[in-house]
Amino acid sequence: MDLENRIRLLIELGEFMQSEEAGWKAAKTRAYHQNGWFIPDFIDRSVDEIVQHFLQQKALENWAAQYQIPSHLISPKRVGIVMAGNIPLVGFHDFLSCFLSGHQAFLKLSSKDPWLFPAILEFLHKKNPGLVQTVQPASVLKGMDAYIATGSNNSARYFEYYFAKYPSLIRRNRTSIAFLDGTETPEELEKLADDVFLYFGLGCRNVTQLLVPENYDFIQLLSVFRKYQWMADHHKYKNNYDYRLSLAILNKANYMTNDCVLLLEDESPFSPIAVLHYAHYKNAETRLLAMDKENLQCVVGHHFIPFGKSQAPGLTDYADGEDTLQFFRSL
Repeated sequence: MDLENRIRLLIELGEFMQSEEAGWKAAKTRAYHQNGWFIPDFIDRSVDEIVQHFLQQKALENWAAQYQIPSHLISPKRVGIVMAGNIPLVGFHDFLSCFLSGHQAFLKLSSKDPWLFPAILEFLHKKNPGLVQTVQPASVLKGMDAYIATGSNNSARYFEYYFAKYPSLIRRNRTSIAFLDGTETPEELEKLADDVFLYFGLGCRNVTQLLVPENYDFIQLLSVFRKYQWMADHHKYKNNYDYRLSLAILNKANYMTNDCVLLLEDESPFSPIAVLHYAHYKNAETRLLAMDKENLQCVVGHHFIPFGKSQAPGLTDYADGEDTLQFFRSL
């Protein structure tokens, strides 16, 4: 396929993903039954973000032009992509970058998300049967020319060892924080709640720590965060909340709660499910310089990513700051 037809097919894919087509609806239902964290609302939210921010013709054309993507690749490479499964379709951008650039994509799907991508690939294969051999799921990734792998810090060491001889992008654990200055409006705090709670906080773009000025008043924030009070009725989330609350009580830790999230003072930007860390600062500039940027995916706040936008990345908001499309161009 030439570039124009690849973009046209991606636009059709976006229409399919927002349709009520029976096979696609069945895939979303199976995804929820397979993984209780993938509730229908969050699957649909992920799909909407992908379609609105990735699968738009003008955006794709501009993106391809920015990198001078050729209409045809003379020698396309076989790329193995190891997908994560923490949130629905989390690896879509890697697949999109590979497909748009004209390389061949072989997807090692996560056991946590085994239904959504096969339905997408089935649609692509029906539209263009020639893609059956060049865009497909793979249980084993051998004989590839390059690799992209996303996983934990432990699995990253494994990937680095096995893919050392090949061009590769290896992604590790990352998380996101919010920098508050105390002037946030109730509307901004409500949007911050989305940054914290969407996908149950399981994404690397979810805010898991707040940096706040000394004497910050958490009462309004906890009140606004009740927007996600319904999570207390979700059994998997509730189990995590109850466990973390029990630990806080047993350890006699100081904590705050609104019955759907625990706020604990902790310098670590990484927090468990149902827990939100916070840390105080005296001087904003000093604190910004001291941030653990190596472990951060994004920062939310005034002068940073706007509140409510951490889970709405654009085509050039690359994971770990690694330019994925440039990686494919370099092949």
